[in-house]
Amino acid sequence: MVNGRNKGANFERDLAKILLDELGLTFKRDIEQYREAEHGDLICVDMPDFPFSIEAKRRRAGYGINPQWWSQTCDSALATNRLPLLVYKYDRLPIRWRFPVAAIVGMSDFVPAGDLTEQYDWRYAVECDTMTAMMIVREHLADA
Repeated sequence: MVNGRNKGANFERDLAKILLDELGLTFKRDIEQYREAEHGDLICVDMPDFPFSIEAKRRRAGYGINPQWWSQTCDSALATNRLPLLVYKYDRLPIRWRFPVAAIVGMSDFVPAGDLTEQYDWRYAVECDTMTAMMIVREHLADA
């Protein structure tokens, strides 16, 4: 039987390698995620003000996101004053990256998910493949 925690930890390490290869930035697993709520799964070692709070989910079967995953990702992002970034993968399917629309339309002042007074909130989200995700992240890094 597969240990879910090990599977998740391995996925986080795989993501850290992808991010290093694509962005040249080192990421480490945030072990505080097991002790306290509202911590992302990966922390950027080289850039403390990295603009995204990254939550990683790895599951055996399924398709699409569980709405609780996105809520958890947004909560972590709010707690750290970053944009949410959910990365998930099911067996035999490619990795998917979920961003709020605000991250793509270039809004510098993001709007938390519960605020309905603005046009863009985090409930509006898009998903993409790894190469597209890296292009979006690079654009944010260029503006930092």
